[in-house]
Amino acid sequence: MATPSALDTLIELAHKETNEAAKRLGEALRAGEEAEQKLDLLTQYRDDYAARCQSNLATGISTTHFNNFQVFMQKLDHAIAGQQTVVSDTKQRIAKARAAWQACEQKKMSFVTLAGRASKENTRRELWLDQKQNDEHAARCALYKRNPS
Repeated sequence: MATPSALDTLIELAHKETNEAAKRLGEALRAGEEAEQKLDLLTQYRDDYAARCQSNLATGISTTHFNNFQVFMQKLDHAIAGQQTVVSDTKQRIAKARAAWQACEQKKMSFVTLAGRASKENTRRELWLDQKQNDEHAARCALYKRNPS
């Protein structure tokens, strides 16, 4: 089994690695939220623009204005599709960052478990040595009492 100082070093390194992975996960989550918000804004703007155009169609608009509406709607649809791709990519990055953080956390906890076992083993060994010394001392005392020469 590794020495306690080596395990402490491993735990410290694993703790730092876990913190860095948690930071990357936090950044990925923030990027995901921002991407979702942008998608929501684009979708809301498209819906508002379509509703405004519908009301203009009811009152009558020129063909040029209608063609401009269609071109702009296509651009909005293209922007929405692009933003949906961004959202999908950020979800994948979040999943990878979460898996990396979980792996780091598991590794750290493994080292902590090993350190706990090593500590228990050292305590058990110390108690055994103390008991052995006490037994030897008691045996010497008993021997001395029998042969007080």
